[in-house]
Amino acid sequence: MANLVVTGATLSCSMGTAPTALVVTSNTTVTATTTAATIMDYASITNIPTFAMCASTSNPTTIAATAAASGVYTQGACIPACAAPWSPGASKTTIGGIAALLDSDTCSCSYGGSISITYAGQVTVSAS
Repeated sequence: MANLVVTGATLSCSMGTAPTALVVTSNTTVTATTTAATIMDYASITNIPTFAMCASTSNPTTIAATAAASGVYTQGACIPACAAPWSPGASKTTIGGIAALLDSDTCSCSYGGSISITYAGQVTVSAS
């Protein structure tokens, strides 16, 4: 069974160079000692901070960095560009009428990265 994700959960991106922590803003529901996340916590920078550098050749910052290096591939700054909520979300557990975010959910970045949850932030509250 998947774990309910809370603020401070560890995220990673297949194109990023460093993990980051989720910031929950979609609600104020607290589980145990921290705020629970929903699938709507996908806003770039606000909910999903930078993953340091981005390896995607479709990221404008990587394109600019490569051009500045006379065509030598150079990673650019990561600015996540998530256009849709986390998927699929909890099928039975909702928070304020919105599907709860589970540690098995993923989110896609418009630059080609796949964002996943590597640590839910807690391990004691399960959902489905």
